[in-house]
Amino acid sequence: MDVKRVKDYLYWLYYQYQLVTCSYVLEPWEQSMFHTITVTVLAMVVYTAYVFVPIHVRLALQFFSQIFGSQPEGAV
Repeated sequence: MDVKRVKDYLYWLYYQYQLVTCSYVLEPWEQSMFHTITVTVLAMVVYTAYVFVPIHVRLALQFFSQIFGSQPEGAV
C-alpha cells in the first residue's frame, strides 16, 4: 500500500470521528480532555470484557450442560 493513501485514510477516519462526536467545535484543551476521557472509558470497557466475558461464558456453558444432562468434566 502507498504510505500517502494510508495517511490520508487515517486523517479521514479522524475527521469522521470528530464529526460524529462533534469534538471539532471544542477548544484545543477541551478536545484533549474529551479524547483522554474517551480513550480511558474505551480502555476500561475492553479490559472488563477481556477479564469478565470468559468467566461468564464458562459459567453459562456449565449451567446449560447441567440442564441438558451432560456430566461436568470433574465428575468423570
